[in-house]
Amino acid sequence: MHEHIIPSLAFPAIHASHAGIWMAKNDANTGEIICRSIGKGEAISLVCDTPTIMLNTPAIAQRLGYADINGLDILELFAFIHPAQFMVPTPRGLARKLDLLPNNIETGEVEEHINDDDIAPLLLKSAQKLLSTLQNPKWAERDGSWNSAQSLSRLKWPWGAVIVKNLPKPERAEKWLFSKLSEWEEQPPRGKPRTITLPHLDILEQLDELTGAQAEERPGQRILATKMGDIFTPRDGRDGPNMLLAEAGTGIGKTLAYLAPATLWSAASGGNIWISTYTKALQRQLTSEAKRAYRDHENFKHRVVVRKGRENYLCLLNLEDALQGGFAGRAAILAQLVARWAAYSKDGDMIGGDLPGWLVTLFRRNGTNALTDRRGECVYAGCAHYRKCFIEKSVRASHHADIVIANHALVMVNAARAADNDQMPKHIIFDEGHHIFDAADSMFAADLTGQEAIELRRWILGPEGKSGRGSSGRRRGLAARLADISSYDDEGGRAIAQACHAAEALTADNWLSRIAEGQPSGPFEILFSAVRDMVFARDESSNGHDAGYGLETELTQLSPALTDAIPEAIDQLEAIVMPLQKLGKRLEAILAESPDWMDAMARQRAEGALASLGWRIDLINSWISLLSRATGMADPDFVDWLAVARVEGREYDIGIHRHWLDPTKPVSEVVLKNAHGVAATSATLKAGGDWDDAMARTGAHHLQNKVHQFEAQSPFNYAERAEVFIITDVKRGDLPALARAYGRLIEASRGGALGLFTAIRRLKSVHARIADHLARNGLPLYAQHIDPIDTGTLVDIFRDDPHSSLLGTDALRDGVDVPGRSLRMVIMEQVPWPRPDILHKARRLAFGGNEYDDRIIRARLAQAFGRLIRRADDHGHFILLSPSVPSRLLNAFPSGTIITRLTLDEAVEKIKNPLSIAPDLRHINNQLL
Repeated sequence: MHEHIIPSLAFPAIHASHAGIWMAKNDANTGEIICRSIGKGEAISLVCDTPTIMLNTPAIAQRLGYADINGLDILELFAFIHPAQFMVPTPRGLARKLDLLPNNIETGEVEEHINDDDIAPLLLKSAQKLLSTLQNPKWAERDGSWNSAQSLSRLKWPWGAVIVKNLPKPERAEKWLFSKLSEWEEQPPRGKPRTITLPHLDILEQLDELTGAQAEERPGQRILATKMGDIFTPRDGRDGPNMLLAEAGTGIGKTLAYLAPATLWSAASGGNIWISTYTKALQRQLTSEAKRAYRDHENFKHRVVVRKGRENYLCLLNLEDALQGGFAGRAAILAQLVARWAAYSKDGDMIGGDLPGWLVTLFRRNGTNALTDRRGECVYAGCAHYRKCFIEKSVRASHHADIVIANHALVMVNAARAADNDQMPKHIIFDEGHHIFDAADSMFAADLTGQEAIELRRWILGPEGKSGRGSSGRRRGLAARLADISSYDDEGGRAIAQACHAAEALTADNWLSRIAEGQPSGPFEILFSAVRDMVFARDESSNGHDAGYGLETELTQLSPALTDAIPEAIDQLEAIVMPLQKLGKRLEAILAESPDWMDAMARQRAEGALASLGWRIDLINSWISLLSRATGMADPDFVDWLAVARVEGREYDIGIHRHWLDPTKPVSEVVLKNAHGVAATSATLKAGGDWDDAMARTGAHHLQNKVHQFEAQSPFNYAERAEVFIITDVKRGDLPALARAYGRLIEASRGGALGLFTAIRRLKSVHARIADHLARNGLPLYAQHIDPIDTGTLVDIFRDDPHSSLLGTDALRDGVDVPGRSLRMVIMEQVPWPRPDILHKARRLAFGGNEYDDRIIRARLAQAFGRLIRRADDHGHFILLSPSVPSRLLNAFPSGTIITRLTLDEAVEKIKNPLSIAPDLRHINNQLL
């Protein structure tokens, strides 16, 4: 195939890492690439004065210590040329994607390792190859590129002029994005599923079909599949489902064990099953595994749907506004690149979908929040793009899918807000079931904070700045969203006007500044000012040295100022909620009357507005209840407190909080009791405890009917494949010693380490001390909260390079799946003790004191250890840098795992010479060295 040749680029390329800085450019005379090492001063001068090719501009800016850089980012070029395509955003990932990895001269095999001094020349070659795609007649993403390039060039995008110069003009005018997207079609309602019982033999045959003829037989998987099938048996009573708790160790194959009966039951009954997860990684894995049951791609698209909250999807109306001048500067460039992606995206999912996670992090002021429906401002059928809406497509597809893959929070939201019982999920499988408690804790909480109040104000009033209230922009107020309906209904119009007037009492822009200056404006700013004063007066850490954490105090014995502020705030909330309730009744009446002016689109708009009103009314009523309780009797089912939220000493919110003491109570009432069949499964459902622990974590102990239990041990040989080291000579609180331990352990293993921290401050301190040294030894170190990359992409980078290591916090402890040699050591800085905040202390008192703490710690240790061994040939070390690990916690680790207390020097020697585990590890270790 003929490939168009782009003339040699005149731009230099730069690469900066913790190991140094390199610059490459094409020699004007010979055309050869010249590369040399340069200093930081020369590098800053270069990128400020000359358009420079680089990979991940924010990361380069961070390395140089100079934030104001706007170069020719090759990731942005890739996003333009290959939208909706995955690529690991590293030099090696780029070279692999573009087939530019060098061949070994002796063996002829592809070399995966790239030296730092080879990266700058690689960037020049990569840019050249990407630009050559523009002339390729087989370029799959050509459609729409001409118009997009013209728009980006007008916005002064650094690559714009280069692309326009080399991109042939299309023979026919290109269609605009919004005219190219497909429309969803109305379908008749799904009927109720038929009542059937699955024979165990049929389930096992389906399992054999999914696993394949050559698969190794797993007895635990086969038993689990039949147990899972029993949840689809018709239930006997109305107040509880057929429920199974299943602890299935890593390697059992629990995903296919529940997909076998689920797909079989759906096909036979005509019903659908919701499979709920807690992490995006498992959602992706589930989607991949489900393809085994629906091998035809078109059939799979209709049978399996990933369902997420509205805030995950691109809002086409917001995008249109951004493209037509709603965004400026770099945000406008981002909007154009997102539009390129939207034309090729399979589902419009911006968070964890096929939009590259690294793309949005390239733009310092992340504009993606304004491109999704995060504030509930959707106008539904009133939107010109309603028939093409990604969100509506997802919702409608889930109604007719066999398998709906969702998350715990969405399952709970759908059950809580379902208009009637028939709309609730009836058969649910909670994978990662140990997180049900945590998901419910967030879902069923009431938080009256300044940020929440200002969001409510914006939802009712719309934008209030220069554009004026009721703007036609992407953030419309209630009056603008329901203008056509209210114009036909005087009573509804008056209700909207009353709600808008009352909402002016809510917190407004710059509310935190006014409170800090002692000049609160309005009843809610006065309320939050009183909350802040009371917290600072009573929280013992407020005058101490721990400025990184938020501050809090119990909601009891209120100060006079807060006592005076609460009644006025309640009155104002009631003044808001009463007209909203009237508006809701008017919408219900209009829908029932079906007046002549109400066509199908107006009806859909009214129905959507009614649903949105309903949960806003519930929110306000929960705030009224919370404030009313503040001056009354305590409710033993709830924990209430006041808090000032801070990050690194900077205040960002103030509020009053109410959480359920046991959040699985509402789960059992709203979700479990209305379902017909439920399973909760996890590799760590008991986490070293007993079935009472599992019952408490899932809400099953609130059910009256019998809950079935099943346990299958992992088939992995942990005694040979893993070892736990408890380091006895790293003193707690000694940050230099902690950093030295991390550095030595990572060097000993030649990378492949996942470092887990309980405090961001300590993570940053350790990273600062060891990153440069490790990089100079060819061991890249990445970190959450430091590297300007989203967490999912950090994991992708870590997975891609067996010499790299990754530092992070809770999100990495629970949601990382890195099989193979890229993860061969997990390091925890200390025992993951629960933070003794007000909520935890209340639960500790209610649920067993020290034993409650131990259950939490064992669960965290089990989850962290679970990152290490993901398949039978994995191996590695789990290391606790804490000399005082109580022996009672060690049953968190799988039975048979070797646990050794030793010094750091001894641990380093064992990691370098891993004879204590499997005999094949010395060979693997030598390969890495």
